[in-house]
Amino acid sequence: MSASPREIALLTNPTAGKGRGARARDLALPRLREAGFVVRNLAGRDADEALDLAHQCVADGVESLVVCGGDGMVHLAVQAVAGTGTHLGMIPAGTGNDVARYFDIPRKDPLAAADRVIASTPRTIDLARCGTKYFVTVLAAGFDAVVNERANRMTWPRGQMRYNLATLAELRVFEPLPYTLALDGAIRRLDAMLVAVGNGPSFGGGLRITEGALLDDGMLDVVIIKPMSKTELIRTYPKLFKGTHVTHPQYEHHRVRSVTVAAPGITSYADGERFGALPLTIECAPGALSVLV
Repeated sequence: MSASPREIALLTNPTAGKGRGARARDLALPRLREAGFVVRNLAGRDADEALDLAHQCVADGVESLVVCGGDGMVHLAVQAVAGTGTHLGMIPAGTGNDVARYFDIPRKDPLAAADRVIASTPRTIDLARCGTKYFVTVLAAGFDAVVNERANRMTWPRGQMRYNLATLAELRVFEPLPYTLALDGAIRRLDAMLVAVGNGPSFGGGLRITEGALLDDGMLDVVIIKPMSKTELIRTYPKLFKGTHVTHPQYEHHRVRSVTVAAPGITSYADGERFGALPLTIECAPGALSVLV
């Protein structure tokens, strides 16, 4: 069925944030309908079904796809709306909510987030693209990816503290990795703790690893953290929340249109989701996403 004027889809991850997704939806849905939107209320039983629903909404020509969940739900929706005329909206209900942070969308108040959708104007931003897959925030391809793997295996505690504990656990055993990078075709071989590829400035709940990255400049920001002692890494880690790590002598920053990242045995993460095994080639896709802000 084709969409009617002002028809939007509200796609929920009911399990986001330990059930916050469903609770946020139950608050936001009536508010959106009161504002005059025709709302398709959708929830996938799993990621595959949710992605199918998202693609169907875009094919039907809904005005906007509004996701109720965290960065993982945004990541899923982006795969459907990238390069289309459908806008992306957000009712944040996840753990990290980095994409919502980028646009100052209220992260604790679903009604305020719904009001933001109602009053919003679309803003066009870049995405990072790897083959047919996209991401909005940061691709983690080193120590940070290994931390993500560990954090995803942990069931306790919730939220940011899980990442912090996974970080400390991984610090005990982590060794620098041998990387081969192609930065706009220029080859670099070096050992590093991590390589991060940013479309936006932060990931993992406000860790500003690619500080200074802009969402609409047609460029990717590649950050390299070269080898440092475990003590030094622990000392530097809190600086990521403020973006003040950029003065560290082992920090390196490149702005490129495309990058290939290779390192043995690493599964990369993007938008907090498992993204793919290295090597990967990522390029900027300028203006590929329209966001309601």
